[in-house]
Amino acid sequence: MSRINGKKKTTVRTFVRKKAKGKKITVLTAYDAFIASLLDNAGIDSILVGDSASNVIHGYDSTIPITMDIMIAHTAAVARGTKNALIIADMPFLSFQPSIETAVLNAGRFLKEGNAEAVKIEGGIEMVDTIRRVIECGIPVMGHIGLTPQSINRFGGPRIQGKAIDSQTYLKESALALEEAGCFSMVLELLEIETAKEITESLTTCATIGIGAGPHCDGQVLVTNDMLGLRPEGFKPKFLREYANLTPIINSAIEQYIKDVINSDFPGEDESYYKGG
Repeated sequence: MSRINGKKKTTVRTFVRKKAKGKKITVLTAYDAFIASLLDNAGIDSILVGDSASNVIHGYDSTIPITMDIMIAHTAAVARGTKNALIIADMPFLSFQPSIETAVLNAGRFLKEGNAEAVKIEGGIEMVDTIRRVIECGIPVMGHIGLTPQSINRFGGPRIQGKAIDSQTYLKESALALEEAGCFSMVLELLEIETAKEITESLTTCATIGIGAGPHCDGQVLVTNDMLGLRPEGFKPKFLREYANLTPIINSAIEQYIKDVINSDFPGEDESYYKGG
């Protein structure tokens, strides 16, 4: 493992080693260089450039509208702000589903144009052939099973997966198939806790990263904006732990700025920049 500025550089092998040693893996999302640099300096293991940018940054109701070009721009920005964390780019809707060739070409773009170090692909058994081929081309893949947001219309909303026997069977078989295909990790989203635990224990080389899947996964991921309280009013899933509530702080700062400008308190007449060099 290489070191940059005295810190260990996270690689896909880091995920495998941490799983083997029972050490938890930390993942958060970022979409720009500044937030990425904050996460990186704090020591986060990995930054996921999530297609959640569709909701968080671009104001859409789902992840479906965001495009490859937009995701690559976000990924490149994150890469410019990151030195140590592993950068994983989320492959958006229809960037990999149409064909294996499409998936390989788009995954390659994330590495060539976005400077990502791995990609995330949603789907279980049905995506194994595609994922295997992407990995064969030298591109590390993080899988994603459970609630897959790009298929939200099929699920009929954010429902917990792995409760029914047939759902449990599909998820467990998918997890083993993704590991066999070569995934270094996989997101388990909105899974019933015991199902997530069984999947995590059944895998030997593929780390599980949970979001709404309980404490037994090998690591956890959250959308950074959500855990900082920068989210739409009324949106707070049960699994979310809010580590700060920045919205009222930002609102207060904006309101104070408006008042200061209206009252001619900003800028002040005695500011040094009026005096020149």
